[in-house]
Amino acid sequence: MPTAHSLYEVFLTVARLASFTAAARALGYTQSAVSRQIQSLEDEWGTPLFDRLPRGVRLTEAGHVLLPHAEALGERLRTARAELDALRSLDRGRLRVGAFSTADAALLPRALAAFRARYPAVTVTRAEGSSGRHLALLAAGDLDLAVVGTASGNPLDDVTLHHLLDERMYVALPLGHRFAGRDCLRLAELAEEEWIAASTRPEETLMSTALASGFRPRMGFVAADWIAKQGFVAAGLGITLVPALATSSARPDITLIALHPEDAPRRRVYAATPPGISPSHAVTAFLDRLREEAARLAP
Repeated sequence: MPTAHSLYEVFLTVARLASFTAAARALGYTQSAVSRQIQSLEDEWGTPLFDRLPRGVRLTEAGHVLLPHAEALGERLRTARAELDALRSLDRGRLRVGAFSTADAALLPRALAAFRARYPAVTVTRAEGSSGRHLALLAAGDLDLAVVGTASGNPLDDVTLHHLLDERMYVALPLGHRFAGRDCLRLAELAEEEWIAASTRPEETLMSTALASGFRPRMGFVAADWIAKQGFVAAGLGITLVPALATSSARPDITLIALHPEDAPRRRVYAATPPGISPSHAVTAFLDRLREEAARLAP
């Protein structure tokens, strides 16, 4: 199948070679196909562009007028093709990403490092905030991809989801806590503990799934940031949940104990992209890096 050429590129080739036959050979077309395309262009402009001679062709006066415009258009098309080729090969382009805080601890930076090492010419920008904020940015067209999570099982609407991993939760305890040497804990054992969480309402936190089992934690200090939560725990002010993605950056003055599988809330982590929009080559390549790093980090 010959490469597709615009009518103006065919026109320029015929003008340069002064022959339908030679132009067809250069473009990989048949002579009749070139003739039909020139005829289409002449029909579009309403005037002959070439005089058909016994040997070859010659530009008419109208053809001479059109020639510089076709040359300018041809240069623009060549530039456009080069830029599109660069996008496909990721020799240029942009990637706008965001992630919730614990995904920022390891998953996102590792994926970005692998992506940048392979595609250094792509401009990457990053947004901070909650999953809800990133979903709003996606909807507004201000992000290309967001790493989001849900522990409640509620569906994430109006986005295309790419599952990355299911994230376990750990209990963060002060080093001197009576349970600090345990391998696993049940929630019932923690009924008298005071919890550090992002809200005094457990249904609005990672503890929401624990409510279904009849466990209602005693909420103490409120701290939204997981690093701040660890600071409160280290000071002996309570205990908190630490998602698996954040365990690689846990403080040395706390200890992390896995919750029993029957009690532990799990957060499903996704890469979200806008629905109904073809992902760019940069987004597709970054999704591959996210999946690779998620596979390494998955418990």
